[in-house]
Amino acid sequence: MNNESGFTLIELVAVLVILSLLGAMAVPRFASVQDDALRAALDGSSNAVKSAHSIAIANYKRLPTLTELVAEVSGGAAAAVSSNADGVQITVGSNNYLVPTFTDSTCSSATSSGSPTVACVGTASSTPLP
Repeated sequence: MNNESGFTLIELVAVLVILSLLGAMAVPRFASVQDDALRAALDGSSNAVKSAHSIAIANYKRLPTLTELVAEVSGGAAAAVSSNADGVQITVGSNNYLVPTFTDSTCSSATSSGSPTVACVGTASSTPLP
């Protein structure tokens, strides 16, 4: 009599197929986590600048300049905040986010380095660091 114990080839193949199916179902879920995290970071950056814009209007009793807006964002941020011709740039670690700013309330006329005031704050986008 043959008293060898172990798994047959069929059992091993069945286990591999089951593990492959489980892996195939799990990968898309984990792949979307990174996209969800980026979207949350972009939303957080936009909300921080929008909140700072509202606070600046309350503090100055007028629309803030881009420099004043950056100062308001910097006051409550644990990140590097600066301005450029396109809006407010927020750098967190190795991630760079740009929140566009506009001179009109309809968010259609972008600010420039010489723009007097910021009337509208747009939605952040992720940009690579130079």
